[in-house]
Amino acid sequence: MIEDNAVKDVFPTGPIDRFVAPIQRFLKVETTSGVVLIAVTIISLLWANLSNSTYTAVWETPFDISFAGWSLSSCLSHTPNLHWLVNDALMTIFFFSVGLEVKGEMVHGELHDIKAASLPILAALGGMIFPAIIYSILTPPEASHGWGIPMATDIAFVVGCMALLGSKIPHGLRVMILTLAIADDIGSIIVVALGYSGNINWFALGLAFALLALTWLSFRTGIRNLFIHGVLAVLIWFAFVQSGVHAALAGVALGLLTPVAPWVDRSKLDNLIVRVGAFINSEKRLDKNIRYEIYNTLQKSSREGISLQDRLNDELHPWVSYVIMPLFALANAGVLLHLDSFNGVTSSVAIGLIVGKPIGVFVFSLIAVKCGISRLPTGVTWKVLLGGGMLAGIGFTMSLFVAGLAFADPAHEMFLASSKIGILLGSILSAIIGTLFISFAGVKKTEGLEKTESL
Repeated sequence: MIEDNAVKDVFPTGPIDRFVAPIQRFLKVETTSGVVLIAVTIISLLWANLSNSTYTAVWETPFDISFAGWSLSSCLSHTPNLHWLVNDALMTIFFFSVGLEVKGEMVHGELHDIKAASLPILAALGGMIFPAIIYSILTPPEASHGWGIPMATDIAFVVGCMALLGSKIPHGLRVMILTLAIADDIGSIIVVALGYSGNINWFALGLAFALLALTWLSFRTGIRNLFIHGVLAVLIWFAFVQSGVHAALAGVALGLLTPVAPWVDRSKLDNLIVRVGAFINSEKRLDKNIRYEIYNTLQKSSREGISLQDRLNDELHPWVSYVIMPLFALANAGVLLHLDSFNGVTSSVAIGLIVGKPIGVFVFSLIAVKCGISRLPTGVTWKVLLGGGMLAGIGFTMSLFVAGLAFADPAHEMFLASSKIGILLGSILSAIIGTLFISFAGVKKTEGLEKTESL
């Protein structure tokens, strides 16, 4: 194994690295993205309540792309603005990263073994059904279309809360809740597709699936040029926009199609590196062209020794965590906090997240374990599992996304504002209650183990 210093010594350092290195380390900390989201949410709320006219004006600023007489606005049924750009374009990249993560879990991770993944998947199902039922029972009939709002779990905030808990949260629960959140994302995407798509343009939808098939075929035939795949991705996104099915599905589908296996086998790459090293050491001087060809081959083979799914996931992560999701929060979390905004929709969403999520996760987990379908993860008790279900009530990003689709009609603007308040309230309380519950449950468990060990 190459030592860290040996790797660092390969690359020259400059004065700028003294400033960049701490920032890079800060961005890699799991809790950072959650902290950024919280900060941006507070900014959005303050902005909307202190100067709602400027907040609204900024996000309603028209956005258009024109080229050789063609314009984006001419192809849409509405005039695109900055809010549309964030929700329908940038969020497609977010869903693409979700698709990449799901693909990795399906091939190499927790979702690979159905038996191992059965508990978080069934728990996620319960955690979606119960909040939807509670919302449907409590909400006013005219707002019933928002049943999908309290069904989601926000991965970034959940990861942040678990990081704060540290060793008090068992590893088995950490893996289970992350897998549950991923399964939740899949379920939310299905909900968006089935419950919140507009009138279907079947020709555009057929074209989108034809282009997806072409993308799959291009990967199967070995086409690796990212420019070609980028053009196909834009065409697929545009076809979904035209189809009436939300473009989020384009991102997920492309993520699921991305190859997980590296193009260059690891053993062949290792063998190449050894052979090149021996070749260079055996020659006193190398011709410039030969040296260039060797280094170019090493660069290409080392890049292709990592799967496209891993590379894209790694490269997109900082952009999604620190640009796209904060922009989404800034554009969607700003809601006027008036007393008349607190109504049945607010309480329905909040109770769905705070109560429905943990009950659904716990009940479906209990049934799965008692029926022998699944087993509890190592080190996880029923009490700790209940705390994990409480953390799953942090809906935020996906809940705000679904709320924007459910109440997109201007006539439902009041319901949209009320649901956003319910999401914020439910997510904050779920985070606080879940963190405290697991913290105390973990302390008691640790004390019990210490007493056992001392005996």
